[in-house]
Amino acid sequence: MITDIYNWQNQAEEYFLQENYLQSSKLYEQAIVIEPNTISYYWHLGLILLLQGQEVEAQMTWMLPMTDADEEQLQIWANELFHFLQIEAERRETLTEYSLAWLIRQHMREINPSYINNLLQILILSIKLQKFEAIDDLNEWGLIEYLIEKENIEINLGLLIQVLKDFLNTIPLHPVNLNLIEASLPYFSDPHQCFSILLPAALEIGHTLLKPALASSLLELHLRLEPDNVEILRHLATFYQDARNYSQGIETARLCYSLSEGLADKIFALHLVLRGLMSAGGYWQEICITYQELETVFQQFIKAQPSALEEGRILRLLSPSFAIPHIKDAPADFRAIHNKVAEIFNNYIQAFAQSEGKNYSHPIINNQSLISHAKKIKIGYVSYAFRSHSVGWLSRWLFQHHNRDKFDIYTYFINYKLVNDHLQEWYLSQGGKVRKLGMNGLEIADKIYQDEIDILVDLDSVTLDITCEVMALKPAPIQVTWLGWDASGIPAIDYFIADPYVLPDNAQNYYIEKIWRLPQTYIAVDGFEVGVPTLRRDDLDIPIDAVVYLSAQRGCKRHPETTKWQMQIIKQVPNSYFLIKGLGEEETIKRFFYQIAEEEGVDCSRLRFLPLVHSESVHRANLGIADIVLDTFPYNGATTTLETLWMGIPLVTRVGEQFAARNSYTMMKNAGITEGIAWTDEEYIEWGVRLGKDEALRQQVALKLKASRQTAPLWNGKQFTREMEKAYEQMWQRYIEKK
Repeated sequence: MITDIYNWQNQAEEYFLQENYLQSSKLYEQAIVIEPNTISYYWHLGLILLLQGQEVEAQMTWMLPMTDADEEQLQIWANELFHFLQIEAERRETLTEYSLAWLIRQHMREINPSYINNLLQILILSIKLQKFEAIDDLNEWGLIEYLIEKENIEINLGLLIQVLKDFLNTIPLHPVNLNLIEASLPYFSDPHQCFSILLPAALEIGHTLLKPALASSLLELHLRLEPDNVEILRHLATFYQDARNYSQGIETARLCYSLSEGLADKIFALHLVLRGLMSAGGYWQEICITYQELETVFQQFIKAQPSALEEGRILRLLSPSFAIPHIKDAPADFRAIHNKVAEIFNNYIQAFAQSEGKNYSHPIINNQSLISHAKKIKIGYVSYAFRSHSVGWLSRWLFQHHNRDKFDIYTYFINYKLVNDHLQEWYLSQGGKVRKLGMNGLEIADKIYQDEIDILVDLDSVTLDITCEVMALKPAPIQVTWLGWDASGIPAIDYFIADPYVLPDNAQNYYIEKIWRLPQTYIAVDGFEVGVPTLRRDDLDIPIDAVVYLSAQRGCKRHPETTKWQMQIIKQVPNSYFLIKGLGEEETIKRFFYQIAEEEGVDCSRLRFLPLVHSESVHRANLGIADIVLDTFPYNGATTTLETLWMGIPLVTRVGEQFAARNSYTMMKNAGITEGIAWTDEEYIEWGVRLGKDEALRQQVALKLKASRQTAPLWNGKQFTREMEKAYEQMWQRYIEKK
């Protein structure tokens, strides 16, 4: 029996904290019998029942003393109960007992369904406990409606920020996110607080999860707070273009350029304009004007060399070079500018690393070091493309055939994300020691350095700024660029992998890296998976006896001069048709081809524009509809050329001076084919016409290509791997001798 009010309450509280709910409840039941009008006893007893899973009994206990209360008293007691439960919910949250905190707060919501801070806490807990069902829960709670009303709301901004962060990090793909964020915007008096939430989430959604349209919708919301935020506009232009909303992407990039002040910002803004124009395809007058402006600003930047740039601006310096080889074939001129920018980039990155206390020094080779390396050389491969990507498809044979007894293989995934991608799964299982990394260049370099990699191989070049940063940091004593693009020009990179054909003999004159020529080919594959074709001539209204030409490239490779050659070929070959396929702005691409066709006297009815297919194996099977494939220039096909040759289809290519203009040449040479290799514009047209008119020649080339599968270096991934491994051993030996 209760005799001392203070002692029994202390005892009840102690039992409660010990989770001896049976003894604690007995004391409160006794207290209610003695003092039935003391409301707080009901609060405690109801809470104990709730924690024991007796929710109905808990609610009945809380309501029992309220049955006879008037409206004013009822509100006072409801507020008291709400406050009592809030204290306990916060205690449970401190103890990380999130399930119990969530349960208590749900009952708080029943007492006061419009109290915004409790709803935010419930949302945070629901996400932690993976209990959140976006549409149903938000609609049921009315959270968005309460935020929109903005009347009598004293919101905890810290809670709102936490909700948005958790919401976007955990369930970033649901459109309901946008409604919640839109309703939250008026509560941000400081736009930077919103910026720090939305931009990282947009980058994750757009680049890692490959949802650029949703990412752009997210950034559009922030523009309501800061319509002239250049950083937001940069990413927004990129996401519009990635989502194939080219016109808006170009317009946003131009706005970004008009608002940019520093030279580095102007360079990247011009890159975004070029990126949009070239991805759409066909805007060649604007492309040439923009390119000239970019080259001028590059020269101004080289001359000025701004003394202080933060990491973000540094990283954006090299990507703009990607567009230039699509526009002209002048590697000596191009690299004279690009190499200087790459050197400045390299110096900036190393200075930045030093300011962060990073020093990736490599020890002098001694006898002990030689002994430790006597067994295996550590090869590290770094890329964002170990997935369903052209680099992923082509580099897998090197991984498959590596001699694991002589080499330790490390694979560094940049911007890794768990997605349903069978090729990524393949690399996870075949990549040796796999490192799943993010987008922080210093952290990636740290990991490579800690792994004591001997030779680091970059598969991205300037196509990813983070990879450029990693290579400039020099985390490995020997660094190599292979496959992903032309050489990046970064002084910290030692070698660029080539072969006897893909670069001319004098190329070393304008390359910073040492060109390492493999004896036959810089790339080889064992073949491609080929599916079931979905294209038939009947479907395209093309006669069965017609000669079918095809070109399957992105819009950025559609150069007007090359297109003129292609139209001249079609014009000279009776009963011929031209199939055009590839990413781009559909109407712009059509207008581009129709205009040139009319200028060259070709009936536009002989052109066919093919839809994209989302399966690589079906795409390859559909190539079989073509009699001849016409390559692009000055930027050749690469993966598409390999696929064309594997399918046994004659190819016409124009050989230039730059790496991008010689890919098809080296691949044809390494498949044993010279028919279709043109060294002049006129030869390109001549080969196209000759192959179109001479069916026997086409059959002869097709037979040679099919036979080459058994003998040619291009189709021997194992031999290629041995040649790469020999190169690695020679690089390592040179390094030892030099040290």
